[in-house]
Amino acid sequence: MHPVYDVDALLLLAIAISAKRRPATLVEIIAACDLIHGSVALKGELAEGFLRLSRHGLIVQAGTGYAPAPAALNMMSDGRKKAAHDERLLALKAALATCNTKTEHPALLVSEAQLSAAIHEHQLSKEHAGKNLLVPKPKAVVDSKRPQRRKPLPARRKF
Repeated sequence: MHPVYDVDALLLLAIAISAKRRPATLVEIIAACDLIHGSVALKGELAEGFLRLSRHGLIVQAGTGYAPAPAALNMMSDGRKKAAHDERLLALKAALATCNTKTEHPALLVSEAQLSAAIHEHQLSKEHAGKNLLVPKPKAVVDSKRPQRRKPLPARRKF
């Protein structure tokens, strides 16, 4: 698969994250892109990324959603599970560069209007106070002025 664009690795990782248990909708994929990258890629780049990845057989359409193909899951299983998103993107981009698919697969055409609607819906969902499961959990704040104290041991009895 040559050349490899940054949006391809981002899109494939976002689909893999959002489609853990069932095929992901476009809004869920956009939310995962926002979580990974901190922003959403351009609609034109995302549409071209869908087209390229589907032609190489790395993503498939399942019902109304999208899921990574077994070849893509195999490609992503080599890395560390606890790696940061940046490390996973670099490893995935390197794996995409070495990926050679000789057969043509059916192309998934995602229009810019569909992507625009999904981005708009994601922006609206960010404004509401609802629970977003794709947001990382905040760390507990530990007061550094007050040290943690252990419970004292009970006194020994003399017999």
